[in-house]
Amino acid sequence: MKRLFILFVVFVFGTSISQSQPLGINIGNKAPDLIGKSVTGETLKLSDTNGQLVLLDFWAAWCGPCRRENPIVVQAYKKYKDKEFENGKGFTVFSVSLDRTEAAWKKGIDDDKLEWPYHISDLRHWQSKHAAVYGVRSIPDNFLIDGNGVIIARKLRGPALEATLEKLAKK
Repeated sequence: MKRLFILFVVFVFGTSISQSQPLGINIGNKAPDLIGKSVTGETLKLSDTNGQLVLLDFWAAWCGPCRRENPIVVQAYKKYKDKEFENGKGFTVFSVSLDRTEAAWKKGIDDDKLEWPYHISDLRHWQSKHAAVYGVRSIPDNFLIDGNGVIIARKLRGPALEATLEKLAKK
């Protein structure tokens, strides 16, 4: 069944399976690609961020804990976006919104000053295909992905995000 799911993800999302890293959502797995529409209607892919350290961040404008976490993510983005890492050049955030309306999603991005370029949503709330691929059942949730597309950490909230980025940054 697990193999069938992986083949489904590869077929639907166009992700190739690396022989050295199995595709999956656990630490050490090659992260499944996500493809979605941005707030401007542009198609964005998680794989567009290859080569960078990426925080894949699941959130929603209606989610109080997400909104309280956003300033921490913004601060980390500003501090580390131009840094060199052990396995990645620069740091970015790839946000996946579980909002229901485009207006709420855009307002959340603007109000919280989420200035990175990667924001996608299918506006399907808990039926989000993106959340389903990553097994996200509560938000905020996140995955830290290295420059090779391998998941290296999960659920980095509060000071844990900056501590992890600091540890991975080249001195």
